[in-house]
Amino acid sequence: MAQHETVSIQDLAKAIYTVNRHAKTALEPQHLYFIKKETINRLLKEQKAKKIGLHFSEHPKLSNQHSTLLVQVDDYFFHIPPTKEDFQELKHLGSLDHNFRNPQTKMSLAQAKKIIYQYIDYREPKEKKKKTKKYTSTYYTPSSLGKMEWPPKKTFR
Repeated sequence: MAQHETVSIQDLAKAIYTVNRHAKTALEPQHLYFIKKETINRLLKEQKAKKIGLHFSEHPKLSNQHSTLLVQVDDYFFHIPPTKEDFQELKHLGSLDHNFRNPQTKMSLAQAKKIIYQYIDYREPKEKKKKTKKYTSTYYTPSSLGKMEWPPKKTFR
């Protein structure tokens, strides 16, 4: 725990911002959203972040309106899933304010992940071999093109 105290709250906020920005366009954003949520929850537990209130989500699940928790870290604001207690303790702020934007920041995703991993003491799991199933169809006939000997041998009869 002593190791993550060397990271400033401002650097953590910028790192979360960078991870969140990349997660929104990533093909598989689950890990990025996971480390964002872990970091914010730890900051909240250490009272280095503040719960502001609840917002209606921009992307309702299965057409059902739901809410997200608005959290302030330094000069940045982020949304994470709320707990049951959040609904009882915090006021609902209604819809998102589209005019508000977090401050722009320039940080690479690799740098952001490094900062967050250090803070939450995260170790990436050893590389798992992904089993890629080769596509085979019952209608597939392998081509014989390119299988012939080249140059062709002269056969004398």
